[in-house]
Amino acid sequence: MKPFLIIKTGGTFEDFTPKRGDFEHWTARAMGLPDNQWESIHVQGGAPLPDPENYAGCVITGSHDMVTEDLDWIHKTTEWIQQAAKTGLPIVGICFGHQLLAMAFGGKAGFHPNGPEIGTMDISCTEEADSDPLFSHLPRIFSGHNTHYQCALVLPPEAVLLASSAHEPHQAFRYCDNIWGIQFHPEFDAEAERYYIVQQTEVIEEHGGSVDVLLSEVTETPESTKLMVRFVDYCRHR
Repeated sequence: MKPFLIIKTGGTFEDFTPKRGDFEHWTARAMGLPDNQWESIHVQGGAPLPDPENYAGCVITGSHDMVTEDLDWIHKTTEWIQQAAKTGLPIVGICFGHQLLAMAFGGKAGFHPNGPEIGTMDISCTEEADSDPLFSHLPRIFSGHNTHYQCALVLPPEAVLLASSAHEPHQAFRYCDNIWGIQFHPEFDAEAERYYIVQQTEVIEEHGGSVDVLLSEVTETPESTKLMVRFVDYCRHR
């Protein structure tokens, strides 16, 4: 059985890592994978990307970097994504990964015109989600954790919009049959979202938000987390 590849494009706050692990661990837990069924490549740290043919599927994590930064590792990862897509490798990109996928296939990413989106939000599925391999099990409205400054401003040509929120029109999309961009964080739990809200108190208040209100609205998001398990099942049974 081929393992899954988790492309690590960044890490969480250093003082949170000893307690919870890093993004790759959160992602593998959400996918329900034991340690011997996944590998992580730290591309932000300069690690080279492997042959995509060796993996059952790939998840690209979030990052504290901005996807529009002119960084060598971002350019190399973009090129790898384009080549991996030609092999038929199923891919999910989360937050930064979602934006990177949009850019890799002809869309556009950048800072959200209405500022950051931070907190647990109601996310609405489109009609196209009803027939999607990952999103078809979701209720029409579900909760998802968000913390992002940039977004996919323009989706790739022929991409299918799967979900949106009041703040962010492109919460999820599918490109071709087996590549998904997800702006919200299915790998986050309520503890992680609360931590990110507190860490961004100054930014939230600068944009007229209330940290206390956002914290009171945080809930667990089991529906969105199931997307990662659905992705694993899709990769293994397609």
